[in-house]
Amino acid sequence: MPSPIRRLGGRAAFVAFAASITLAIVAASSAAAAEYPDRPIRVVVAIAAGSVTDVIARASAAELSPRLGQQLVIENRGGANGIPAADACKNARPDGYTICLLNHGHFSFNPLQFNKLPYDPDSDFVPIAHLYFLIEGVFVPTALGVNTFAELKALVKKNPGGLNYGTLGPGSPPDLFRQWLNRELGSNIVGIPYRGGGPIAQALAANQIQVARMGIGNFLGLLQAGTVKPLATSAKTPLLPGVPDLAEAGIGFPSFGWWGMVAPKGTPQPIIDKLSAELIRQAKDPKFAEYLQRQAVRPSGMTPAEFTAFIKTDRARAKTFLALSGAPMKDYKPPEKK
Repeated sequence: MPSPIRRLGGRAAFVAFAASITLAIVAASSAAAAEYPDRPIRVVVAIAAGSVTDVIARASAAELSPRLGQQLVIENRGGANGIPAADACKNARPDGYTICLLNHGHFSFNPLQFNKLPYDPDSDFVPIAHLYFLIEGVFVPTALGVNTFAELKALVKKNPGGLNYGTLGPGSPPDLFRQWLNRELGSNIVGIPYRGGGPIAQALAANQIQVARMGIGNFLGLLQAGTVKPLATSAKTPLLPGVPDLAEAGIGFPSFGWWGMVAPKGTPQPIIDKLSAELIRQAKDPKFAEYLQRQAVRPSGMTPAEFTAFIKTDRARAKTFLALSGAPMKDYKPPEKK
């Protein structure tokens, strides 16, 4: 018996065959999504354990696990501008069992600063949901004896090379602020790399570094203990009443912090849709939104399409920050293996 393709003949046969294959793939994908998940889901978090993003990720996972019927297992991969974490995400199997919490550095800043990135921010990932914006702060150790940004400037001018500053690696968004400070003040503040906001906050409290600009949530316990002092915030927050915002403090380098969930390219769309719906529902839940606000975080909950559009505009905005910092384009060099 002649095959269906031969009976139809020519282009019509090919179109019919392709349509049947497409329908079969869609049906299989939908069936897989209906059964998904049937085992634990790995969540790659591109920051060190104990950082505010890690704390929020674990709280989110604890709430989502019962709803999905499977455990969400956090895997922290901090350091080196988050590039190793993005690379690990890109190379994971696109089956819905690896999802990744990435940020502004991965999508907006790294592509504008590094040649030879091991990942393509536009083609190697599928957006799931934009989750939240960080409210950032500029902090110093209480032991430094500085109470305002003006006083910090005066101290730096007296001792241009005497301060250390916490970064997430050379060229990371926190490091761009350091470069801006050095240009503004004619100083040589030294960048010290850490794997996340938690380690940076602890180093600041111990006066191992003297300046940090990170999400406020990293410093809440230390603020209560009185070991660190805020000089400015990126937005007004009841967590730090009376602290000036960046403009009021005379800091002309705007805020940029945000995080979102993505998956490796090729992850089935029905699975993306399922995860997106759960994450957006959580972000917009009043109780979870209140929890986020207590961590100095503003919930977002953008859909995949909205997240994709946001990345384009945010990357354009990042060009302005890079111009302010004076950071040059350079080749990415993977961290040396220990």
